[in-house]
Parts: sequence; C-alpha cells; structure tokens
Amino acid sequence: MTVTDETLEARRIRVLDPRLANQIAAGEVVERPASVVKELVENAIDAGSRRIEVELEAGGTRLIRVRDDGCGIGEEDLPLALSRHATSKIASLEDLEGVASLGFRGEALASISSVSRLELMANVDDDPRNGWRVVAEGRQMEPRVTPAPHPRGTSLTVRDLFFNTPARRKFLRTEKTEYGHVEEAFRRLALSRFDIAWVLRHNQKTVHQLPASPDSAARERRISALLGKGFLDNALHLDLEAGSLRLWGWVGLPTHSRAQADQQYFFVNGRVVRDRLVAHAIRQAYRDVLFHGRHPVFVLYLEVDPTVVDVNVHPTKHEVRFRDGRMVHDFLFSSLHRALAEARPGEHVADVVEGVPASDEAGRAGHEVRERGGRWQQQPMALHAQSGGDGERVTPDRVRAFMNGYRALHPEHEESLLTPQPAAPGAGATLAERQPAVADTGALSARTTLPEEDATRAPPLGYAIAQLHGVYILSETERGLMIVDMHAAHERIVYERMKHQVHGDAGDDGGLQAQPLLVPVSLAASAAEVSTAEAERDAFSRLGVELDVAGPETLLVRQVPALLMDADVEPLIRDMLSDLERYGRSDRLEAHVNELLATMACHGSVRANRRLTIAEMNALLRDMERTERSGQCNHGRPTWTEMSLKELDRLFMRGQ
Repeated sequence: MTVTDETLEARRIRVLDPRLANQIAAGEVVERPASVVKELVENAIDAGSRRIEVELEAGGTRLIRVRDDGCGIGEEDLPLALSRHATSKIASLEDLEGVASLGFRGEALASISSVSRLELMANVDDDPRNGWRVVAEGRQMEPRVTPAPHPRGTSLTVRDLFFNTPARRKFLRTEKTEYGHVEEAFRRLALSRFDIAWVLRHNQKTVHQLPASPDSAARERRISALLGKGFLDNALHLDLEAGSLRLWGWVGLPTHSRAQADQQYFFVNGRVVRDRLVAHAIRQAYRDVLFHGRHPVFVLYLEVDPTVVDVNVHPTKHEVRFRDGRMVHDFLFSSLHRALAEARPGEHVADVVEGVPASDEAGRAGHEVRERGGRWQQQPMALHAQSGGDGERVTPDRVRAFMNGYRALHPEHEESLLTPQPAAPGAGATLAERQPAVADTGALSARTTLPEEDATRAPPLGYAIAQLHGVYILSETERGLMIVDMHAAHERIVYERMKHQVHGDAGDDGGLQAQPLLVPVSLAASAAEVSTAEAERDAFSRLGVELDVAGPETLLVRQVPALLMDADVEPLIRDMLSDLERYGRSDRLEAHVNELLATMACHGSVRANRRLTIAEMNALLRDMERTERSGQCNHGRPTWTEMSLKELDRLFMRGQ
C-alpha cells in the first residue's frame, strides 16, 4: 500500500486547539447538569462558604446558578479561573499527596465554559458595591473582566449546556430525569457538610431549604428532610475510632432495606465516594441478615489521615485508593458487623459494646451504638413477590450428607434448644407477676450477653400469651403486642449456635474441622494467583485449607474443611484467591460453610403447626433476646413485629 502525502499529513502529531482540548476534557468532567452542579458546589465548599444556593431551570439544561458567601475571587485571578490546570488548591507534589480540598485539578471551569455560556461574578471585599464579572461563551476562550457589583462571595451562572455540541446535547434525558440527577447530587453534597446552609430551587420553586446543622439533633432533622423520617426510625447510630481511623454515621436495620441501592452514602474526609473495597466490606457485614435481592441503607463518614488516601485516581473524583486497604476493609467490616449483631429488640440508648476487633493494625476499639427513641421497633419489611424465601440453596442429598458430617463432629446438636424450666407462668397472671421460663444457654456464644436484669420491668420481648395458627407466637410487652414467627426465630437461634460451634472464637475449642484429601486437587493458576497463595498461606491455614505451590503455574489443595468434602473445591479456591488479591481478605469459605449451616438450621428448627406450651414459647423469646441478629432469620426475613398500644387504640378508635 502506497502512503500518500495526504495520509502522511493526516498522521502528523500536532498540538490540540485549546477549545477542542477543553471540550475533550469536558467529556470526562461534564456528563450532564448534575456534573456541573457537583463541580461548582465543590468549589464553593472549598472557598469556605457557610451558605450555598443552587438554582435550576429546565432540570439544569437551560440554567444552573450557584451562589456562595465564600472568600470570592480577585480581579486579577478571574481570567485564570477559566484556564485549564489553574488552581489555588495545590502548588507542589507534597500538596497533592495530602490534598484535603474537594477540587484540585483546575479543569472544571475551563471544561464547563467550553460547552456552555458561563458568567462568573465574584467579590473579595465586604463592600457589595465592589465586584467583577467575566463571561466565556463556548468558542470565546479569551474572557474579558468588567466591573459588576456583587456581595462577598461568588456566583456562577451556566446557561444552555451543550449548546455548541449538539452530539452531546442529544444524550440528555427529559427535564424530570435530569432534575432527579441534580437533586441526588445536591443530596449527597448536603449530607457531606452539616455546617453549611443549603438551598435548592427549581423553576423558581424552593425545593430544599436546609439550615446549618451544628448539633446531632439538627443533623437528624436534615437527614429526615433528605431521606425521609423512616430512615432514622430504623437506623442505628454509631461512632467509633481505631488508631487513625474514625467511622461515624447511621446504618439501617436489615429489615429496613430497599429494592435499589439508592440510599447508600459513604464519605471519606467529606468526599462522597463509590469504592469497591468499601462496598465489599459493607456487603459482608449485612451478608446473612439481608433478604435476597435487597440493599441496605446507610449514611457513613470515614475520617482518615489525608496522606494515606489517594483521591487522584479518577477524573470525577468518585473513587479513592487507600494505602492500607486491608486495614480499612477490616475496620469497616468488623465495626458494622458487630453493630448489627448487637442490635437486639428492646435495647436501651447508648448500649456499649466493648472491644470490637478491627484488624491487627487498627487494634481493638470500643464503640457505642445509640438507638433512636430508646427502643427500636421492627417494622414489616416491604418485599417484592419472590419465590424461595425459605428455599434451600443446596440439594437435599447434599444437605443430608452435610448434616450427617456435622452431627458426627457435634453430637450435642441433637439436644433441643427449647428446654424451659418446669414452672410456667399462669395464663391469667398479670404482666408484672409473670416470670420467664429460661432456656438452656450452655451452647450460646461467649460474646452473647444478656440484657441487664431488672425485676421491675418485663423482658424486651415480653411474655407469651398464645400461639396463633401454629405459626406465630403472641407476646404481651410493656409497649403493646409482639408477634413472632416461631420458625424464623428458632432458625436464627439454631444457626447462630451452629456457627459458633463450627467456626469457634479465639480460645474456644471450636473451629473448622479440617480433612486431608486422599488425592490432592491440582489447580492451573496464573503467576498472580500463585503469588497470592504464597503470601496468604497462613490465612488459608486458619480456614482449614492447606494450599501448596507445586510449580510456577500450579497449586495443590491438600486439605479442606470437613464440611466441604463434597463441595467443588476448584472454583471456591479461585474465588478466595481473587478476593484476597482485590480486598486483602476473603469470606468465601466461611460464606459457603454458613450457607450449609443455614440450610441445616432451617431443617432443624421447629416447624409450622407444632404446638408449643407457654413455657416453650417463653423459652424461645428469652433465647431471641440473647441471640445475635435475632431480628432476621437466616434468609433475611423479619422474625418479629410489634404493634404499640397507640396503634391498637387507633384500630379500635379508642379515645376518639
């Protein structure tokens, strides 16, 4: 093929036109009106603003205006503000390595001005008669500065987004859709800074007006305004520290889940992020308490040393990279896991759980879980119509094989969990006169603690009064009527005890029983997988897996947990290696064992239509109060719900 002069000319390297370069950059930074709002508001936050107003027209496609009362921009700096790679936030590599501001690239205004009609007005003086104005309109890349009165601060107006790039404009959606994205961006920004007052207007209508929230009560009011009152009514507040890490915020109860992951907000040093390591840690914490296909809700704030987190890994700054990802992952997982485990019905405000293990690096840290309103009331979970809520995820033959193996290792499982004292409370006795029939607690976890005994108060789940249709237990509490699904509740109790017996704790006799393989399983592995297997040999050993390196690209599995003798070993080991490489830890093996234990617990629990005595029902209620995660069965379904006396009175129109 002959190369012509025209072809050679077309292939010559040349410097891009500044306008074209800015429009290319805009493709990374400016996706839609919400992207513009995010960039402009982050600049306003970095300017030290205490009040930020966002005004929109037509979902932001026609007009976006952001006003703030920050430090403003001087006359000589206004032209530079619209130039690429011009910023006041970093000056050296050292600044970049510990950047604490939200914006720092110096590309946002240049990119936005290249695809819109932009007007910037600012004043650094307290005198509102002063001020300056600069305008940049798409192709015009040499803005002129003119005097314009303006109060202290900055106003940025963006009109006709993508007016000069029709190919980009046609990808915009309807006004309603674009406004929805802007409101979500506003919600994230308002949740990131409680010390700033916020206003959002759309088409001359005020949608949100949020005053500054310096104290916890004001913060809760802001969260209720942005996420709805139901969020806080079904959330746990936590605040804990371990070394240089601090985690605080609100996590939703497992029964207050959603069909979409639309109420998940995680902030690192005030910056909202979507990080796969963080998402994995939170997903692990909710693993066996969340109904299939549901998503947890949370508003969490992680504070770390800025020098140990890299925020310069993505153009939109949505992702971060931690220097010690394993420590952060373990800290998040262990903290949330323990907080959810300790949330039992009827607990009081400021119940303290001491000594939560985070990781070797993070150390052991006590933390406090505060519950809204003194006691939390579990609400019925809104579930989509799905089959298999109680369905097993393994075949019956495998269940029988695993149950036989488990019983051989733990014959004490055959003992009934419902072993009440002979004396039962009389059916006609008053609530204060009844005494609970306590079940045998010998097999309970050493970490499982009883609520403080108080002879003047009834237990949190009250006392059983009847059984309904052989399925539900009706219990009279101080607050009203409790309804308990006896199979779901007993299933969780059996499951938690089996987990403790199988996995064990430090200092316990329990643990995963290992079984050497008669014929080792050979795995063809990549160099990265072999390297991970060598580095994580101790981690595999603690889980009952003996994994040897037999060659540059070969691994040998010589031993696995006894409960997994019939499992397909190869994909399980590969998944574990992948998790260890990506997140620094893996729960695949534990999750696989727990899946089997959950199925066994389902088979070993009391079934529907089994008639229980009052004493047996009370024994089950007391076991629920002692058992971690007793609010949900192994499949994530709620085990109980409560109707208060006010709700009952309203049903029968008493006092009306």
